Amino acid sequence: MSTPTIHASVTLDRLTFVWPDGSIALDDVSGAFGTGRTGLVGRNGSGKSTLLRLMAGELAATSGSVHATGDVAYLPQRLTLDTSRRVAELLGVAAALDAVRAIASGDVDPAHFDAVGDDWDIEARAAASLAEAGLDPSFLDRSVGELSGGEAVLVAIAGIRLRRAPITLLDEPTNNLDRDARAKLADMVRSWKGTLIVVSHDLALLELMDDTAELYAHALSIFGGPYSQWRAWLDAEQDAAKQAERDAAQALKKEKRQRIEAESKLATRAKMGRKAFEEKRVPKIIANGRKMAAEVSAGRLRTEVAAKEDTARAALDQAGRRVRSDDSMKIELPDPDVSRSRRIATIGGADREWIIQGPERVALIGRNGAGKTTLLERLVAGDSEGDLRVEAHTDRIGYLPQRIDGLDESRSVFENIAAAAPTIPEKELRNRLARFLIRGGTTDRPVGALSGGERFRVALAKLLLADPAPHLVVLDEPTNNLDIDTVDQVVEALQAYRGAVLVVSHDDAFLARLGLDLTLEIDPESGLVQVG
Repeated sequence: MSTPTIHASVTLDRLTFVWPDGSIALDDVSGAFGTGRTGLVGRNGSGKSTLLRLMAGELAATSGSVHATGDVAYLPQRLTLDTSRRVAELLGVAAALDAVRAIASGDVDPAHFDAVGDDWDIEARAAASLAEAGLDPSFLDRSVGELSGGEAVLVAIAGIRLRRAPITLLDEPTNNLDRDARAKLADMVRSWKGTLIVVSHDLALLELMDDTAELYAHALSIFGGPYSQWRAWLDAEQDAAKQAERDAAQALKKEKRQRIEAESKLATRAKMGRKAFEEKRVPKIIANGRKMAAEVSAGRLRTEVAAKEDTARAALDQAGRRVRSDDSMKIELPDPDVSRSRRIATIGGADREWIIQGPERVALIGRNGAGKTTLLERLVAGDSEGDLRVEAHTDRIGYLPQRIDGLDESRSVFENIAAAAPTIPEKELRNRLARFLIRGGTTDRPVGALSGGERFRVALAKLLLADPAPHLVVLDEPTNNLDIDTVDQVVEALQAYRGAVLVVSHDDAFLARLGLDLTLEIDPESGLVQVG
């Protein structure tokens, strides 16, 4: 494994965290993050977000400790905002900014001077931070409610940079960002001063990291290099581990065969010895001596072959522990019975319309605030009128919204799924849920207690297990809450799906793998246009 950054900014010492319901999020985790940029990866449910919250001080460890070498700034995955607040408050500069302005207008209240401190240039620095994030300095006095989700994230990150905290933690920062905003964030990351630890499934962002950390099976490992280099190392290591396991299995098989052959030889010798004794071919005293010598020799041989077999078995066990046997979703989509000539939906601009027909894959792209989600919601609701025309030609539509808000938070996972598939017997439905890694106690937990990745799997299961199967699957930013392996599995499932797919996504790598038939872009000036 490549050597990571040597100097530590955050150190974990036997860190353990247990949720109130007894479920273990982290167990005896130790390790250290370097002073540069680190991408933190791991499967959904591995504890990445929990680890960031522990490092940020939002959660208290059940046992063990976290030591940081400086102040820690933290951007959570779900940015909860008071829409009535000013952008200056989100940036964290409102008090100093208002005090500077009050003093400039002639108010010499000593409290204003205390609020300013040494930040007399706060307005200029705040404007520069906004500009660096691609936002107009006039945003300072606007309300948060006037911002798109992506703009709010960029403002929050600009505020963190303005704060100049020596350690920054970002949890899935690109989830709500369009392509332009992602490019701005990438520029900010490249010039980031101080320690930056980022949880992300965004491959382009992970390539900007100095180190890659993985949280796997309650163990933290650090690799010196970006995601692609770490992935190549992991794949090679796993290939070697699997080969070692195959070799060890063959060695054990050989030792078992040799033990059987040895036992067969010993049985033949014993039989011949008994026959010679019974026929009195040699004097009794000599025969007894030979018998005792044979028993000693047989015991020695059995011990020798048993030891070799035990050694081979231990080697196989050791090799097997190196091989990862991760659970993965085994998604089998029902056949929606959609012919290639069937009209599924129509989307139109001012001068042209496009028809989604048969099992086509269509992507809808555009900047934040362009109206992509609104268009999907109108399609699902049957609202065909608007600046952009949209009409469904089927009532069998499965919709997975960006915020995954179609679940009843107070009801259990199973109750949510059963409501969408009332004709499927309980035992069969639970078996199908297991293919989505929804099993055991998770099926009876309330949806409100699930992680982002778990919520996505539940929402996806509700959509895909619906009876009857949807003719059109509509997805709004489906990769936002998924680990990289799960994205792979969703891609495979959609590739096998025989119905139509309409997807909104800023994830170019994800879209490139869907085999798109059509890409439409909502442009503020040109309206709806075909791309490519």
